[in-house]
Amino acid sequence: MNSNPSILLVDDERAITDNLAPFLSRSGFSVNVASDGQEALEKIASLKPDLIILDILMPKLDGREVLRRLRQAGNWTAIILLTQVGESTERAMALEEGADDYLNKPFDPHELVARIRSVLRRARPGQPPLAAATRLACGELTLDRASRRVRLAGRELMLTPKSVMLLEYLMTHPDELVSRERLLDIVWGWDYPVGTRAVDTRIAELRRALEEDAANPSYIETIPGQGYRFIGKVEAQP
Repeated sequence: MNSNPSILLVDDERAITDNLAPFLSRSGFSVNVASDGQEALEKIASLKPDLIILDILMPKLDGREVLRRLRQAGNWTAIILLTQVGESTERAMALEEGADDYLNKPFDPHELVARIRSVLRRARPGQPPLAAATRLACGELTLDRASRRVRLAGRELMLTPKSVMLLEYLMTHPDELVSRERLLDIVWGWDYPVGTRAVDTRIAELRRALEEDAANPSYIETIPGQGYRFIGKVEAQP
């Protein structure tokens, strides 16, 4: 019996699936392929994969519609979206609709494998991902994603919108090392003319608001030369 995590790779570009499927197999996954959204829904029902890699731009049913149908039906199989959309707001909408993560095309296959393993580690079988939760909590820290309000011990923190977006991504990806480049892409968008120092500035803002010692953090840990990690236990709240 194959105990490797099972993946359904959904993309209408044969050049991608023909190269990516063998690579994922060599990386230790059991891989099946679908070429459009309708075929994906049929294979998801029959194969019940552990994770779905889902291209957004496809014929018949696009990836966003497949995602919506699955989540509306209560299917919370882990999903990574493949997108060519550069707008951070567009990607945020996809995450709020229930995707676990996304990757911009073109991408490094090794980055995809790292993302798959991170998503599988934090997946909660049969339950929505943290990215779909309306409220997130870590001890006395709460983030209301609808109102964009952050509170610590009941006191509202005055944060810039960019800092709230940074905190949101870190809290929906707990215990995951997130590079500065990744955070820059998430918050500012891939073509926004700022450098990674902008990420450090916002992290510093968050730490001041959270009254956190960078040398002994409770929430955000710095990994020298690599990025940041949210180290607190995050829970979804209704």
